[in-house]
Amino acid sequence: MSNQLKLGFIGLGIMGAPMAGHLVSAGHQVFINTRSKVPADLASSKATQCSTPREVAEQADMIFMMVPDTPDVEKVLFGENGIAAGLTKGKTVVDMSSISPIATKEFAKKINALGADYLDAPVSGGEVGAKNATLSIMVGGDEAVFNKVKPVFDLLGKNINLVGGNGDGQTAKVANQIIVALNIEAVAEALVFAAKAGADPAKVRQALMGGFAGSKILEVHGERMVKRTFDPGFRIELHQKDLNLALNSARALGVSLPNTATAQELFNSCAAHGGKAWDHSAMVKALENLANFEIGQKA
Repeated sequence: MSNQLKLGFIGLGIMGAPMAGHLVSAGHQVFINTRSKVPADLASSKATQCSTPREVAEQADMIFMMVPDTPDVEKVLFGENGIAAGLTKGKTVVDMSSISPIATKEFAKKINALGADYLDAPVSGGEVGAKNATLSIMVGGDEAVFNKVKPVFDLLGKNINLVGGNGDGQTAKVANQIIVALNIEAVAEALVFAAKAGADPAKVRQALMGGFAGSKILEVHGERMVKRTFDPGFRIELHQKDLNLALNSARALGVSLPNTATAQELFNSCAAHGGKAWDHSAMVKALENLANFEIGQKA
């Protein structure tokens, strides 16, 4: 194809694998690397497997990362055989992980010093959004670089916004995770209350959907709570990581986030009961433990 790009993708987990797949399906030349086994559908695709992040950076003009946490991004960028070792001037690095806004600004400066561009572009939408290419993408960085990468973002998501400079994309993602956690907590409280009061929580949820309390969380995660389907779309341990970013940043800024702290304690309770890998909608279990009552029980 005439507009074929050389793209790199590092991190092929629950989110990264389908995202990389969309780039391959669009006909681009894609160079991939991951620390675990390459998923079968990508292994059998036209994507080129690379043994190190450095090799990806040497081959691709735009290098995308989707890894779990700040230390992982730092290792992929600056570790032995990391991206930085393979960069040349004019290449672009795009971090789509959810990590520290403060660290992101430092990473961007180091990459810029090598003559390469840097965008932080964390996403919201979970596994479903990754598979359906409907992710919300919050971008921090230079507008000209954003415009250059935008056609690739369009292959991965629907709601794509340049928020500001480097780090601002990550700040927007942290804000997103605060809202999501507090919404999950509110829906969980409401359904535990309704069920303990003797009402059918499924019917209560349905009744609330059309009103002012309606939300995506009530629709999707409210159903998970009622049906007890807690296989992860987004694991509790990852949301704990994001709320740690929120609380640590808030401490540095002198800002109080009281309900974010409460949501984190509820996630901590789930983790203590073996639930680190549960879907984050399973926060309801912590509230059920406090009430000594499960939504599915008869009051």
